[in-house]
Amino acid sequence: MLQISRNVQIPDNEIDLQAIRAQGSGGQNVNKVASAIHLRFDIRASSLPDRYKERLLALSDQRITSDGVVVIKAQQFRTQEMNKENALARLAQLIKNVTVEQKPRKATRPTLGSKRRRLDSKTKHGKTKSLRGKVDPH
Repeated sequence: MLQISRNVQIPDNEIDLQAIRAQGSGGQNVNKVASAIHLRFDIRASSLPDRYKERLLALSDQRITSDGVVVIKAQQFRTQEMNKENALARLAQLIKNVTVEQKPRKATRPTLGSKRRRLDSKTKHGKTKSLRGKVDPH
């Protein structure tokens, strides 16, 4: 059971975990032991609340396929157990990030002082560049 919040949890049967061999260098061990974890979680078929599902499916995250399946590959650690914990923690963090509502941005105007400073720096920069021109021989 993966605990997301006090009210929301995901049963283990909704999360598909497969042990695979890790990619990359690692010596003799990497070719023999399936220590990496491939996690698959179907958003639409899950028992998550509908608002969580909608927000997850609306995300433009490369870990979410067009079919609505979250795919996480964990191969950071040497042991299968640590990679499994890492994959589950990353899934939980992905779902938790969706639950946080972003505050709407209030449009603000630049202050008079900041406008003045910007224009002064532009003028100074322009003068510096104009002094780099060719020198008149007379």
